[in-house]
Amino acid sequence: MALLLRHSRKLRRVHGVLDCERGSIARHFSVAAAKEDAVSSSSVHGEYGKKVGRSSIFLDRQSEKDLHAFKVSSREARGSYSSKRMPIAATGVNSLFSCGQVVSARHFSSGADLPPHEAIGMPSLSPTMTEGNIAKWVKKEGDKVSPGEVLCEVETDKATVEMECMEEGYLAKIVCGDGAKEIKVGEIIAITVEEEGDIEKFKDYKASSSAAAPAESKPQSEPVEPKEEKKEVSKAPEPTATKTEESSQSGDRLFSSPVARKLAEDNNVPLSSLKGTGPDGRILKADIEDYLSKGSKKEAAAAPGLGYVDLPNTQIRKVTANRLLQSKQTIPHYYLTVDSRVDKLIKLRSELNPMQDASGGKKISINDLVIKAAALALRKVPACNSSWMNDFIRQYHNVNINVAVQTEHGLFVPVVRDADKKGLAAIADEVKQLASRAKDNSLKPEDYEGGTFTVSNLGGPFGIKQFCAIVNPPQSAILAIGSAEKRVIPGAAEGQYEIGSFMSATLSCDHRVIDGAMGAEWLKAFKGY
Repeated sequence: MALLLRHSRKLRRVHGVLDCERGSIARHFSVAAAKEDAVSSSSVHGEYGKKVGRSSIFLDRQSEKDLHAFKVSSREARGSYSSKRMPIAATGVNSLFSCGQVVSARHFSSGADLPPHEAIGMPSLSPTMTEGNIAKWVKKEGDKVSPGEVLCEVETDKATVEMECMEEGYLAKIVCGDGAKEIKVGEIIAITVEEEGDIEKFKDYKASSSAAAPAESKPQSEPVEPKEEKKEVSKAPEPTATKTEESSQSGDRLFSSPVARKLAEDNNVPLSSLKGTGPDGRILKADIEDYLSKGSKKEAAAAPGLGYVDLPNTQIRKVTANRLLQSKQTIPHYYLTVDSRVDKLIKLRSELNPMQDASGGKKISINDLVIKAAALALRKVPACNSSWMNDFIRQYHNVNINVAVQTEHGLFVPVVRDADKKGLAAIADEVKQLASRAKDNSLKPEDYEGGTFTVSNLGGPFGIKQFCAIVNPPQSAILAIGSAEKRVIPGAAEGQYEIGSFMSATLSCDHRVIDGAMGAEWLKAFKGY
């Protein structure tokens, strides 16, 4: 029976045997355990035993006092359904109706509601992902889908990832269309069915976890104050409305007639800049007209404030902001800076690149050499290749270097795995490929997950002399590289001077994991390479 539940075609046989309310398989499918558990994965209804293949299921009707509701939940679909029909106990079925966790929720129907279908939820495509956006749908409603085919492109907290189909069927309904934003992980985004004829039945389908609530508040956002304001400034002649205002006058309160206020508002005239000619300094319509006639309209228009435009934050921008804020608030940072002479490094690069050109390889950059040196230093001082885990410190065996890449979409940190074991040519080629995918917004989760240390270089691209970077959690250190600059330094003999190229390197550390002396030891090792 457990095998039947894992295959869509055989599920239809189960549907034909059991009279079921709409249900959902999320983690377990259990009937006999329904009386013991407060939450059951599905409810099965029937009046008598029926045969399924060679297995017999005997169902006994419960008494009226056992009438209660079963809550059916799906972790992936994040929806809940309830049945107020009488639950049926199934003796000897508990061991049969059991299946492991599935990716999406399968729903059953008696035929009066909806046919059997698959509810596809927003997947969790990275450890830090809590919500995602639909970049675009590759398939459209009515299309046949097969396992491995791309359904849509999902914008995660790191990159845009293709979401593949898990089972064969037809895409009956797209719940969240192109451009849908801030969809919670597990929220239903689409429905698939097994039979093409069932597509039409989902034409008006709406997910139970509808996000329509925020939209309802929009009409209420219109303030009621204007109506009250109209009541306050009800039809009173300008000359006779001064006595009541005189008695309530206090401080710097400005008095003006309703007509004057309306005229000032329409022409962006600041009332505070005017001196009223009415009784007790009351601003009248004539005062506004006089102000406008003197050619001060343009100056008044600029007075309220500066012009601006609101730019919507992308998903990567919001996640970067949250993670960096969390880092600065929870990680005790400290910073160590050294200047390294890089004349030999520059010479080595100039010797290697002609060989790279001859072999058709990518040119080696200063940053590639920095990544290799940082990886070797982490191998020499493994305590810096660690993470704070509250009750313990986790030290990693692999040296995986994240490389900060700035793009128009935001900041990405793809990872070079086992950088300590790779040659310079391999590192150069991999970094350029990752940077290209980052700029195209086509990084996959495996391209940026699993890093143990980060390198950020603002020297080469931007000429920044020195800066302090924020630790990339859960890592415990990040290296900030400045630009190389020439300096005059003392020569070998007394009174002699020479010119050398120096580059600043600043190590930001989590003091919970890396003590000051340990960070200094790592920088010494890095400088030595």
